[in-house]
Amino acid sequence: MARRRMLFRSSHSTMIEIFSSTRLRALATVVSIAFASTTVAAQQSGSTNPPPGPADQPGPVIQLSLGDAARLAARQSAVALGARLRADEAQARVRERRADLLPNLSSYVQEAGRTFNTSTLGIDFPATPGNPPLFDPKGQVEGPVNTLDVRGRIEQNLLDFGAIGRVRQAQAQARSSNAEADATAEQAATVATNAYVRAMRADADLRARQADTLLATDLLRIAQSQLQAGTGVGLDVTRARAQLAATRAALIASRNGRDHAHLDLLRSLALPLGTDVALTDSLSPAATGEAIPDEATLVAQALRNRPDLIAEEQRIQAAKQGLSAIKAERLPSLGLVADDGVIGKNGAKMLNTYTWGLQVTLPIFDGFKREARVQEQQSVVKEAEIRRRDLEQQAQVDVRGALLDIANTREQVDAAAERLRLAEQEVTQARDRFNAGVAGNADVVNASLALTASRTLVNDAETAYQLARVSLARAIGSVTTIR
Repeated sequence: MARRRMLFRSSHSTMIEIFSSTRLRALATVVSIAFASTTVAAQQSGSTNPPPGPADQPGPVIQLSLGDAARLAARQSAVALGARLRADEAQARVRERRADLLPNLSSYVQEAGRTFNTSTLGIDFPATPGNPPLFDPKGQVEGPVNTLDVRGRIEQNLLDFGAIGRVRQAQAQARSSNAEADATAEQAATVATNAYVRAMRADADLRARQADTLLATDLLRIAQSQLQAGTGVGLDVTRARAQLAATRAALIASRNGRDHAHLDLLRSLALPLGTDVALTDSLSPAATGEAIPDEATLVAQALRNRPDLIAEEQRIQAAKQGLSAIKAERLPSLGLVADDGVIGKNGAKMLNTYTWGLQVTLPIFDGFKREARVQEQQSVVKEAEIRRRDLEQQAQVDVRGALLDIANTREQVDAAAERLRLAEQEVTQARDRFNAGVAGNADVVNASLALTASRTLVNDAETAYQLARVSLARAIGSVTTIR
């Protein structure tokens, strides 16, 4: 009996020495495994994939925070640039409408010749007594008459209420387009911030899977050392190898998910796909302690600052201006037309001539076409007002929903952190029992699985909290100022 106790103490001390030396080799083993898998994958894909294109070439490393991603997407994403160009188009239409109120100047030079039938003059030339008629009473061809005409022409609307209304409508539409561009930029920023959060989630998941692999490798080394010392069994080694294989598979999948998340982030930022982006923010539990204003303040801010609400209000104003412009077409308009130049026969003797006139136009009846346009525009105004009321209600729902999500995810983060602490404690206790030789590694494997689930739960909770922050910023119209 004493011999068996001495053998157990000797084997246990040997196992501890092997364990202390092999723990240092565990991290190197994990790194070599990851490097080998990456090298093999690169060799396999190198023979089948085409050479990288210009968009796949390595680019400079960009240090990017969550707020930087929002502002970058709002500034250079495809949808934001397209919306800004549409705003420029609307501004150009303002200048187009304003041209109706400015002078229209033109000039021309005309050299022409014609013949005519004297019977079509509309004037009879009676013959004097004793003389033949000046022209054949049945008509005769005279000419050609060659003329050279050089002159300038001006047309000016002196007073046109309809044109003035159309200019104001175009200006309101330009303001609406600018507001829509801001709303589109806010949407692009929301997409980018969500992609950034998913990229942070993928990075955190990869770190968690690397930690799982390190723990599984450590467990395998302990099982092998105990088997060599005669204090372990082969089942523990097999179980440890199975656990390591499972964690390696999860690590490979996590690395692939991380790469996809970063591609999505680059796409949302309109950056070259070869750009190396370093995320300066992380899924930090400390962020859950920031102060959140009360609901009434946030709702008022949303109704005041949301770009989509501002854009809808501008659309209402543009529709009302269009209605006023149509009604103004019923009023009389005053215009000036004048030309001045020289005219002569074959350029031999050029004499100055001119024409001018004032024209007053008063619409009387157009088949009720204008009344139909008024009715149509009134419906456009009412439709825009309905959309605005709906957006105001949606803004309130978004704010309250985001506040509920933030409160809920804060509690989730705290609960997940507590579960992670207990899971780490469980792994430590199970491994101590396994190291002491009083239990197999089944408890360690089970505790490791619980630790993996706890790490995933923490990442999910922190991701949900960050997404709730983005949702609140979107609800109040401040995504581009998020930090």
